[in-house]
Amino acid sequence: MHIKDFDLNLLHVFQAVYAARNVSRAAENLGLSQPAVSHALTRLRLSLHDPLFVRASGGVAPTPKADHFARQVEAAMKVLDVALHESDVFEPARSQRRFAVYMSDIGADEFLPQLMREVSREAPGVRVEVVPLDPAAIVPALEDGRIDLAFGYLPEVTGTERARLLDERYVVLLRRGHPLAGRLQGREALQQLDFILVSSHVEPARALHLLGLESRIRLTLPHFAVVPSILAATDLAVVMPLRPARTFARRHALQVVEPDLGLPPFTVWLHWYWRFHNDPGQRWLREIALRMRFDERPHDEPDGSERTA
Repeated sequence: MHIKDFDLNLLHVFQAVYAARNVSRAAENLGLSQPAVSHALTRLRLSLHDPLFVRASGGVAPTPKADHFARQVEAAMKVLDVALHESDVFEPARSQRRFAVYMSDIGADEFLPQLMREVSREAPGVRVEVVPLDPAAIVPALEDGRIDLAFGYLPEVTGTERARLLDERYVVLLRRGHPLAGRLQGREALQQLDFILVSSHVEPARALHLLGLESRIRLTLPHFAVVPSILAATDLAVVMPLRPARTFARRHALQVVEPDLGLPPFTVWLHWYWRFHNDPGQRWLREIALRMRFDERPHDEPDGSERTA
């Protein structure tokens, strides 16, 4: 089969059935008759040598090949859309566009207040969706257009366009009045503490490993959301980046301690895929993100920081 012989209208039918998981609903959404949609699916099945959809409760379910094909179709449609509108001027005040971004839970706490303040001011009709992804899935999602931007310290993300957001370093966060806080002079002293590991954050988990603290892990959690409350009520500690640690310390009865961990600082980047570099809407969102300001510490609120190095 050659692309010149392929009816691209079939892709719209495929996308509609894939999204609806029901041929009748897909026909309604497309404004076509059910026989017309069924005929189009038959043609597509013959072209791709796969049934694509099988009967399931309430409609149809995609085959493994259909799942793979759907990702490629979405990417192809995104590329065509960018090509058709590349020369257009993005009008934030009138746009109803949806942007999808990746960021971790602590990244969202850091970035979204500033980002959404500006988005809401300039483009009240624009929607932003934060998409959770495993680290290995971020580059494919950027490449095929399922997400527009990725925020974070993401060493596994390579081959992308990127711009620096801020520099960070690891610190220790624990409750105010912790009996060991004043004795944390260096990494060896950390062996006296018990730690929380947040499994969804690969790099802080790796930092614990590099510090030789795996045997001191007493609690493993999927996300950072409940960490501050647990720290405030116990003598547990967590190793995490400085900025979110200071945010937690300001909101809870916690303090940041900065012993000499011997870990290098790291850079938090904004990533996007080269294919969408000139997309006017994405460029607008990137510019907003890169205008965000990240002072090392806010000057209007105490954070309980203590340097012990």
